[in-house]
Amino acid sequence: MKNKIEYLNPDGLPKSPAFSQVVTTQGNGKIIYVGGQDAVNPLGETIGKGDLAAQTKQVMLNLQTALSACGATLDNLVKLTIYVVPEQDLHSGFLAAHEFFGKLAHPPVISVLVVAGLAHPDFLVEIEAIAFVPEA
Repeated sequence: MKNKIEYLNPDGLPKSPAFSQVVTTQGNGKIIYVGGQDAVNPLGETIGKGDLAAQTKQVMLNLQTALSACGATLDNLVKLTIYVVPEQDLHSGFLAAHEFFGKLAHPPVISVLVVAGLAHPDFLVEIEAIAFVPEA
């Protein structure tokens, strides 16, 4: 069986450069589950208090670090769940994330949820991820 990740945007569903509609994985490989990443630096300090774009950038850097520790990159992402607190400029968060995802040939599937709050009152965004690294 051939190992692969397939990103699909079926006819009848909207097409977006920011996300895929469906992702399938096939064959042997490693599935990576990354818990919710917040805008915290290695010293435990909250980055970008009150600034969704700055927090999104830190979250993405943390996500890259987590994936790298598993031998993966953003290219291996298949699913993101993004949690955002109310009354945020989602466009600024999207632009910050696009700095990272805009380079991907195939973006992951994404769900965005507006939630009442996150683990710390200064957190504006949290992202959890699933990645798949096919065996060579």
